[in-house]
Amino acid sequence: MERRAPAPNYFLVAVSNRHNLELCIKYALAGFPNSNAGVWTFCEISEGDFISFLYGARAFNLYEVIGKEAVREFQNMPPWPPLKFRESGRTYHFPFRLHLALRRELSESLVRPEFAYVAENLLLRAGYRKTHFQADQTTLQNVSEMGRRSEHHVPPRLEMPAYSTFVPSFSYDLSQVDPPFINRLSEVVLQSAIRHRFRSFNDLGDVLARAGLDPAQQDRFEVLGEKALPQGHVDILIKDRVPIASARKVVVEVKLSAAARKDVDQLRDYVDELGSECLGGVLIARSFSTRTVEYTRSSGLQPAIYDLEWSESKTMTFEELVNALSIRFL
Repeated sequence: MERRAPAPNYFLVAVSNRHNLELCIKYALAGFPNSNAGVWTFCEISEGDFISFLYGARAFNLYEVIGKEAVREFQNMPPWPPLKFRESGRTYHFPFRLHLALRRELSESLVRPEFAYVAENLLLRAGYRKTHFQADQTTLQNVSEMGRRSEHHVPPRLEMPAYSTFVPSFSYDLSQVDPPFINRLSEVVLQSAIRHRFRSFNDLGDVLARAGLDPAQQDRFEVLGEKALPQGHVDILIKDRVPIASARKVVVEVKLSAAARKDVDQLRDYVDELGSECLGGVLIARSFSTRTVEYTRSSGLQPAIYDLEWSESKTMTFEELVNALSIRFL
């Protein structure tokens, strides 16, 4: 299937402390730990996307992602010191890295109305419990007018010992898992792969058609990651990129394994919470029982299954996951 060139995403990347923030800014570098959240964030953000650093309820600078690498010899690799947690006894390093180009210098409070989309996510999630938050195109446009434009900024060279890189992969088979090199295929990684699939291929047209929308207008919509609501959080939110008179939405719930009635009820709650401008809900799972299909349809929702066309003993990179994915409505 032919790929489309999607518009860039915008993320706010949470930083754990002031010292790490200063290192990120100094070297124009973002780093993510050797954890499920770290590899998920690394895969979620693509070259060409934009990020700002998030610390102390403020957004710092606007960067374009110009490169990505995963460092194999990641233990004690500069610039960030390891993160040690007393309660769990775990120590985290930073193998997953984004190389950045500074586009705008800014330090802005999230209290500003221009950050309402992200601030609402933070409030409903009770703080920085995620490594990153995706904002919509309106937020990116607003941030692109804040602060001052940066020209010809060249960060100092980071001195690092010799190292090699790797491409993280994923597996259903837990016996193969060897983080951060081979990672368990988690639900959030699957959600991200489906979101990338919707953005880069024409699969989004099928979703829009099921909601009674013109699939030829898919470029007018943006596909966003987790959106917090009082009832929980939507896995994927599809909405008008530039709302005019109405703000149309379609919500997607993703399940790694079989769909259950409680998943249908959860998705129905999200659709109801978003109100009349939410035109439909899609439940994507690995499998459905006949009864669950009937219950999904009777709830006014669309059931669909995903297929990865791989054996459970095989590993796949994130790009391979996206390319192998297919979504079929029932």
